[in-house]
Amino acid sequence: MTTTAPKLRIHITNDTMYMENGYTVYLRDEGPCWIIDPGFPPQAGQIVRHIREHHLTPAAIVLTHAHPDHIAGVDEVRDQLGNMPVYCAREEWRALIDPFENLSALIGQPTVADVHDPLELPHGGSLTLDGTTWSIFDTSGHSPGGRTIYCKEVGVAIVGDALFAGSIGRVDFPNSDGPRLIRNIREHLMTLPDETRILSGHGPETTIGRERRTNPYVLHGL
Repeated sequence: MTTTAPKLRIHITNDTMYMENGYTVYLRDEGPCWIIDPGFPPQAGQIVRHIREHHLTPAAIVLTHAHPDHIAGVDEVRDQLGNMPVYCAREEWRALIDPFENLSALIGQPTVADVHDPLELPHGGSLTLDGTTWSIFDTSGHSPGGRTIYCKEVGVAIVGDALFAGSIGRVDFPNSDGPRLIRNIREHLMTLPDETRILSGHGPETTIGRERRTNPYVLHGL
């Protein structure tokens, strides 16, 4: 007897300045969902509207990292939908509440999230969403605690700003570490199946196989 693999539903929002991809992911209408990296307006409003239209139950906000374009919508989402838990790597917790740590003060746009009780995303750990299991990988280097969540059952990895179609996250920021990012990509992402869909923090969807074959940073490093 064969079992049909679950199909992940993905709703994407973008802001107008950074074109950051904020994701709402779920398996079915009227089921639980995760909100991943809600950014600057109009993202939070669009996320809230989609969740209400599909009668979803927000289970958590999951943050791949805490740069301002990935956390700017956290407070609005929680104000509108309830005080749900927020998952973020421990190395990024200070950046949630400190505009100098998350670099937003340096560009004259101080941005924080009112989150003083975040939950850890430990490398090697896992989360569950509506019967699916998601592995947590360390993909830091762009930022100190960058994380990827990967679900083998649905064939999807959500990677934040670690890996893009044809590129990688910037490593010229304070607290960035280019060699570490390349090492994490090679050890924790390039070991996944070729057909794995990659949902990045910016830009279009890609696959592990495509990036393994064509991404110059994966092939040659920095």
